[in-house]
Amino acid sequence: MFSLFYQSPSLLILLLCNYFVQTKLIHHSFQENGKEPVKYSVVDAFTDSAFKGNPAAVLLLEEEKDEQWLQSVAAEFNISETCYLTRLTHSDSSVPRFHLRWFTPVDEVNLCGHATLAAAHTLFTSGEVDSNIIEFVTLSGILTAKRILNFPTDPITEVLSAEDSILISKALGGATVINTRITTSTKIIAVVPSAKDVANLQPDFGALKNCPGMGIVVTAIAPPESGFDFHSRFFCPKLGVNEDPVCGSAHCALAPYWSKELGKCDFIAYQASPRGGVLNIHLDEQKQRVFLRGKAITVMEGILLA
Repeated sequence: MFSLFYQSPSLLILLLCNYFVQTKLIHHSFQENGKEPVKYSVVDAFTDSAFKGNPAAVLLLEEEKDEQWLQSVAAEFNISETCYLTRLTHSDSSVPRFHLRWFTPVDEVNLCGHATLAAAHTLFTSGEVDSNIIEFVTLSGILTAKRILNFPTDPITEVLSAEDSILISKALGGATVINTRITTSTKIIAVVPSAKDVANLQPDFGALKNCPGMGIVVTAIAPPESGFDFHSRFFCPKLGVNEDPVCGSAHCALAPYWSKELGKCDFIAYQASPRGGVLNIHLDEQKQRVFLRGKAITVMEGILLA
């Protein structure tokens, strides 16, 4: 949201008239070509400040688009995630339901937390839904958003070999790695001695592409005085995202890990990327679900012309 201030009221009126004329011309042009303009928002997730947290582009589609178009648009935005929403009108559920897909600049992914938060924020704040709860049909099943995101856990499946741990340590710039685990989604959890070590990482992204797994989640316990339980960073160059500023799906793996280490199920986590972000997390051990809560702010709105 922004405001413009001018000394001349007539100039402001002229600019507003020009904006509305241009908007109508764009809409008319699309109708002549048999297309409808696609509105988009860019939302910074897991933050209450613009240009912090993790940005996601959110597009609300009138109908499903082909994958080449979806991937091309994501490449054009060139941020960590672009997500697409299509309302499902023929649903047995009484809750508003949307098909939700997530794309990095180079590939589609099965789960993305920050883009789901961005999508829910867009729907709740734009008036697209008259409900306190939304259901998303995704590659990871049905996800619910009720101002809180309800995601499946990403449990650890095995400990990595010593050889793989050495490879990861070198790719992380020679960082000391206490242990390494791999999760169901093939994320690697690499535990380092301190939150300072997490913040000071200088990874070799080319070398990270040769490491096992789809991406590396580096984590450490938070300092006692910080107000957080643990810190992390997530590197995923294989999917075209060298560093994901704040990754919700990574915390679906971190929550069960730190639950065992700390003996608790509620956390305040800090992702220590240059943009930074805060996540409030609850782990339901019985149902193996992770509940993520965070703030979001819309920083851009527009119309896609292609």
